[in-house]
Amino acid sequence: MRLFTSRSSLVGQTVALCAILFALLAPAVAQQPTKIPRVGVLRPGTPGDLTEDSFRQGLRELGYLEGENIVVEYRYAEGRLDRLPELAAEMVRLKPDVIVVGSTRFAEAAKQATRTIPIVVIGGDVVGAGLVSSLAHPGGNVTGLTAISPDLSGKRLALLLDVLPKLSRVGVIWYPGRDEDELKQTQIAGRALGIAIQSIEVRAVKDFDSAYSAMTKERANGVIVIQGGFTLFHEKSLYTLQRKTSCHQYASSQLGRRMAAS
Repeated sequence: MRLFTSRSSLVGQTVALCAILFALLAPAVAQQPTKIPRVGVLRPGTPGDLTEDSFRQGLRELGYLEGENIVVEYRYAEGRLDRLPELAAEMVRLKPDVIVVGSTRFAEAAKQATRTIPIVVIGGDVVGAGLVSSLAHPGGNVTGLTAISPDLSGKRLALLLDVLPKLSRVGVIWYPGRDEDELKQTQIAGRALGIAIQSIEVRAVKDFDSAYSAMTKERANGVIVIQGGFTLFHEKSLYTLQRKTSCHQYASSQLGRRMAAS
């Protein structure tokens, strides 16, 4: 099975993220040249994924070295969404200059905890989640990167078409709560390209087997996994299943990179 990443690239996304951080940290450093900036990072999964490594690399490329001229505080929900408010409040108490969050749900929790500390969101539908007024004029203390658009959804399907010219049906695995907009945009792109989109909602790990069984039954010859805290946290289970199927899979961000490298 061949696998592709769904964002522009993990490296490109990280460079953009670090550039945003640099812009947000610069005024504080200029006002207090001896101050060591502090960045808080809230992640829905566990320590040690590829995004974290790329984030550190991006900081180094901008001249920031952890423990020397920057402090980075990490907190992980380990797949437990009920912990998001608690971890966000804990992070705010540490008084970082900027908070980086790995999901729109974490961004919501962080925004509830502070209206003054800048919050940088990696991906997700920040407009649909009500975190910003618009992409052009976000307002408030939330900014970051978004990856929800008809153009990107079309590009994902187009990449699958490059591999499978006879592609006719694609299953889309998604988690309810924040993935609905990306699913909708993928359906719009599918209609434009003449590709049937099979919606596969998953709420727990036990749903993965039935998800792939449903796609096999309907003869889907491609799969898109929408990135989120849930699918990222359970990437090993998804990886095990994708090895057993014959569908060409297009996963998202670091999940796709890990699978592709294995």
